[in-house]
Amino acid sequence: MMNWSRGFLAQLGRFGLLSKEVLASLLHSGIRWRAVSSQIVAIGIGSQLVVIVTGAFTGAVFAAQAYFKFKELGLGSATGPVVSIAMCRELGPVLAALMVAGRMGSAMAAEIGTMRVTQQVDALRSFGVDPVDYLVVPKFLAILVSMPVLVAEAIWLGMIAAEFLTVEMFGVPRPWFDAQLVAHTRVDDVATGLIKGTIFGVIIVIVSCARGIHAKDGAVGVGQATTRAVVDSSLAILVVNFFLSLLLNYWLPTSSIDL
Repeated sequence: MMNWSRGFLAQLGRFGLLSKEVLASLLHSGIRWRAVSSQIVAIGIGSQLVVIVTGAFTGAVFAAQAYFKFKELGLGSATGPVVSIAMCRELGPVLAALMVAGRMGSAMAAEIGTMRVTQQVDALRSFGVDPVDYLVVPKFLAILVSMPVLVAEAIWLGMIAAEFLTVEMFGVPRPWFDAQLVAHTRVDDVATGLIKGTIFGVIIVIVSCARGIHAKDGAVGVGQATTRAVVDSSLAILVVNFFLSLLLNYWLPTSSIDL
């Protein structure tokens, strides 16, 4: 237990130090805009399909389960607002972040870890190039741009899928569904999802890049770093989401649903 605690604290320290180095680089070094653009393409555009599919089917299945239960209680009209608030505040940002962590977090850790074990990171230092400035900062800036867009797409497609299922298959009148959705979905709900998505993106980059930078023991070490990057970032997203939900629901209270 003591060894696990020491290892956990040491890893938190690495994440903190990398965050400090990224912030220092942003304040004192020039931004490599070409590298940032390349990472936006890889993270944002490259992750769109998986995020869109995840958001759409999550919204659809949540709408189905909500409608089945609400119909038993005579509250079928509440399906739209409940799905909307859930997608905006929880399901959209969390599931989009988990998909990006699995797709891009592993890629970041593998790329930097391979460079680490093949001494390319040391070569950058020998040429006077800061590895954090060259490798981590472009990914950090790119995910700050990409994650809010990806979360918005997951929320939007989830709502469209929920509306299609509820209206076309379950027979809820479309004007009533749309009116309830608009009446009970506020800007605060959407803002909560976008804020969460941005914070989750920062977690993915810091955790994944830190795992890659500290990779060792050749190909085996790179594989272990990649696995740990996905696991650690996914767990961190779930844990941080709990505290963000409490905090943001205190600052940005959710809308009430009048039936």
